Amino acid sequence: MNLKRLLQFAAWPTAVGVIIALLAMLLFPQLRGQQQVVAPAVANSNTGPYSYADAVARAAPAVVNIYTAKKVIERDPRYYTNPYYRQWFNNSNIPLQERMQRTLGSGVIVDARGLILTNNHVINGADKIQVLLNDGRYTSAELVGIDSENDLAVLKITLDNLLPISLGQPNSLRVGDIALAIGNPFGVGQSVSQGIVSALGRWGLGINSRENFIQTDAAINPGNSGGALIDARGNLIGINTAILDETGAASVGISFAVPADIAMNSLKQIAEFGEIRRAWLGFSAAPMNEKLVKIYGSSGLIVTGVEEGSPVENAGLRREDVIIKVNEISLSDTNFPERNIHAVQNLVGNLKPGTEISITVLRGGKTLEMKVTAGVRPTEVKT
Repeated sequence: MNLKRLLQFAAWPTAVGVIIALLAMLLFPQLRGQQQVVAPAVANSNTGPYSYADAVARAAPAVVNIYTAKKVIERDPRYYTNPYYRQWFNNSNIPLQERMQRTLGSGVIVDARGLILTNNHVINGADKIQVLLNDGRYTSAELVGIDSENDLAVLKITLDNLLPISLGQPNSLRVGDIALAIGNPFGVGQSVSQGIVSALGRWGLGINSRENFIQTDAAINPGNSGGALIDARGNLIGINTAILDETGAASVGISFAVPADIAMNSLKQIAEFGEIRRAWLGFSAAPMNEKLVKIYGSSGLIVTGVEEGSPVENAGLRREDVIIKVNEISLSDTNFPERNIHAVQNLVGNLKPGTEISITVLRGGKTLEMKVTAGVRPTEVKT
């Protein structure tokens, strides 16, 4: 091989190596000691707001501070705490004294006429109720009526230029949605706390007679009771009612609110009648155990009693019928038996007199559907 051919043969690997090196430097600038320019991150327009100031500004004017006072007659503590007097008096003859017991809470203006929703336990037994508005106005309030089973009360104030809160859709809530609580914790003045909806349909807590709570981890403390739970747009989704407090501490991140639709249903009845008029169907029922499920071939509610002259008796319901469906709620679904039974209890508990519902039962191996028009509880019939 002559010298020229040898040089040509050796040049090819060198040329290929130079080309690869140039391509690598073009594709990977950091190999040249230069920093690659990175485009700034663009915020995703589909994410939620970074501030909830607009939601608070929209709802806050409707949230009020409530101050109550009631006369309490009790034994004079000076006598039974002082050893000198205690030897002369026993509990029965210690002199009585009168004092004013004061409480605080929150409320929500839901109507331009001055109607306010709050908790019954905030104003229970009060001789005097005062309301402080967000704009600084201070006025007395009249008690219109209560819904003790949902721990709700309706107050009325007489002022101009009131700004009622806008109502949200509690039925559309999802676990993980933003929730903001507005109220008067510890009497420090109107405050806002933020969290999420932790659970829906909480019940069996022993707080109210009727329970269907929105659970949130937004900080709720004494004084927040009766205040607003709002969504990220400033719409009312609940009335803050209770906190889980097993430690004696303040908020532990488990709080409960009555859904706004239930609260507004109570308010409308109280505003119209001065009281709650719950519907009456006139029967009692119990969940079925495994033995009964095997006997009847289906889960559901077994009717244990039917009141004479009741709406369900007139519709044909009988003792030992098995209720397997109420409206669109199936009780034969074994996947969620407790949840569905509770849903039926809520449905029946929030019925209005005159409302028609559909009840499907099993009787003698046959399926029967009956229409029932709810009446008024006999004790609530006015004469």
